[in-house]
Formats: sequence, structure tokens, C-alpha cells
Amino acid sequence: MSLARLNPAQLAAVEHSGGPLLVIAGAGSGKTRVLTARVSRLLARGVPPEGAALLDLSGLSGVLEYEPGEFTFTALAGTRVLDVQALLSEHGQYLPFDPPLAEAGATLGGTVASGLSGPGRYRFGGVRDFILGVKWINGAGEVVRGGGKVVKNAAGFDFPKLFVGSLGQLGVIAELTFKVFPKPEAYATLRCDYPRLAEALEALQKLYGSQLDIEALDLRPDARSTTLYVRLGGLITALSARLERLSQLIGRGEVIEGADDAALWRNAREFEWVPRGATLAKVPLTPARIAPLEAALGETIILRRYGAGGQVGYLAIPPGADGLRTKLEATLNEQRLSGLVVFGQTDTVFIGVPRSEHAFARRVKQALDPTACYAVIGNS
Repeated sequence: MSLARLNPAQLAAVEHSGGPLLVIAGAGSGKTRVLTARVSRLLARGVPPEGAALLDLSGLSGVLEYEPGEFTFTALAGTRVLDVQALLSEHGQYLPFDPPLAEAGATLGGTVASGLSGPGRYRFGGVRDFILGVKWINGAGEVVRGGGKVVKNAAGFDFPKLFVGSLGQLGVIAELTFKVFPKPEAYATLRCDYPRLAEALEALQKLYGSQLDIEALDLRPDARSTTLYVRLGGLITALSARLERLSQLIGRGEVIEGADDAALWRNAREFEWVPRGATLAKVPLTPARIAPLEAALGETIILRRYGAGGQVGYLAIPPGADGLRTKLEATLNEQRLSGLVVFGQTDTVFIGVPRSEHAFARRVKQALDPTACYAVIGNS
């Protein structure tokens, strides 16, 4: 069933009259396949299991409220991130966590459900730091609201954050409220190449201890060197002096500005560095775990980039190299790391060390979705 401009109440009626299992589909920009306890491996390949109802939310779109002076907006979950960005840009505002895959059609609901954030999360935090309110439909077909529509909100338990990374398993997100920020006047990036990974990691630690306001910080190793990209944003008149202080701290490098700077970070945000047909996994980690992971991966052709100052790794298996999936799984298990498949061919959305389901998480799931009737295909 496809939803075209349904409101949350109508959506609830559709859900409540549905079958025992609802498969939630968004725009499919991430191509993530998520399994729940009641869904067979067919769902992992994008095929709804027998007896399931496909709930297509791509038509549930539109900005409902936008107050530029309050720096907040409310929109339906199927609203494309790209459309929101265009609206915010008219008022000099933006979503600082850089929602990934916007140009591929990612939606607000998919961004929240997948928990994906882009390069800007280094300075400002991820999607969970910007979501203020959520309206969702639970397994009983009831419309439930959590959070609020203002920045200074203290209305009890912070339900909106529970939905970040929930992968559609707590209910169907119908409506979301976000806070936004003024967009910087200009950006510039300093690129520094290091012959050894250890030197790049040492520079990374220096940046952590500095008082520089860094917008984004990415580490990109390859066979011959490791490159550190440090992005600054703010007033045009202040960028030159700030770049000079940055150069003095970590060494001289190439300054990238204007269209080249924008293209560089667009490449990171949209995962354009990942070959078409590849499988991409997101691995939460810390900078201290990068060197052991790199040593374990060795000279395999698994592509690697480390974003948010080394707090998250993106590992890509090129197309036609399916045998490397076993190598990647073994490496993550050995390093005691867990991963989430962002897109690509997979039979399960999680790889590496199995995620433990804590008692609190089970209680939340039981409270929000007692009938356990949700799954999702297409994380955006």
C-alpha cells in the first residue's frame, strides 16, 4: 500500500486494519535491509515475507510548520531531506549534522530511523542532538507524540531520541520536529598528508586538545599515506587567520576553498567515494581503535574512511569482491566491533559482534510496539 498525503490519523487507520506484519518502506536511498525476529531472510533481500503488508511512506511528505525566527521546523516523515535543505537555505539556515544521502533521496524519517549523520556531526553532534519531537503510530494503531516543537522543552521522557537508529522497529514515524542553526558564511579545508598512520593519529589528538572550532574532521588512509581533512566554517574575514593557526598546530598543507571544498565534503556526505554496487558498513569506534583495525585489515581492497574525528568508520567492500565479507566479519569480531550495513547486498543488517539487547531496550520495545509488527526495508 502506498501513502499519498495521508495524515497520521489516516495512517493509524491503515495500520490497524493491516496484517500481522507491516514492512515499512521509505525512499530506499540507503538500501538497508532490516530484520526483526518475525521476518524471514526474504526481507533482507527486499522481498516482504508471506502475509506481510508493505507500507510505503514515500508519499507522506511535506513541511507542516517552519519558524525561521524560532529555528525549528516540523515535517512529515517522508519529506525529502533535499527539499528541507532548500527551504532552510532561503533563510540562511541548515541542518548542521549533514544528513547523508540527501541527493539520493533520503527522507527525514529514514535519516532518524537509520541514525546516520554526516561530517558536520564532529562539531555539532548527530541527528539525535537536533530532533525535538516525534509523532508515531504504535502497533495498536494509536497516534502517540513525544517531545515538543520548541528548543527549550522539558516535557518528560525524551522519546524522540529513542527513534534515532531504531530502524523502524518501535513504530511508524509519521511526523518530526527539528531545530536548525544559522549557516556559516564560508568554509575552508586544510588537507595534510602523512607518510604513516601513526603521524596522522598524533595530529588528530592535537586537534582534540586544541581550542579551534572545527566543523569536520576526516581521516582517509590508503596504501601509501594517510590524509587528514580539517574543515573550518564561519566568517570570511576570519578564515585566513584561523587556517594559519591550524597550520601551525598540525603542519602546512593544501588549503581547499570554494567549490572544491564543497565538492570534497559532498563526496563524503553522499558516499560518492564508494563504488557503485559496493556494500558499505558503518562501524562506531574511537580513534584509539583505528590503528589496530587498520593493521588487521592489512592491504585488503576494503576501502576505509574514518569520520567525525575517528568516532565512526566506513568500510566498503567493492563489487565483485564478495569473499571479503568473511574477512570483514572476522576482523570486526576479532576487534570486538559491531557494524551496520548502510547499503549493499546482505542477508543481515548487522555485522561483527552481535549487539546485546539490554533489559531496558526490551522494555522500551515492549512498551512502544507490544505486537512486534514492524520491520523496514529501505532505511531512507
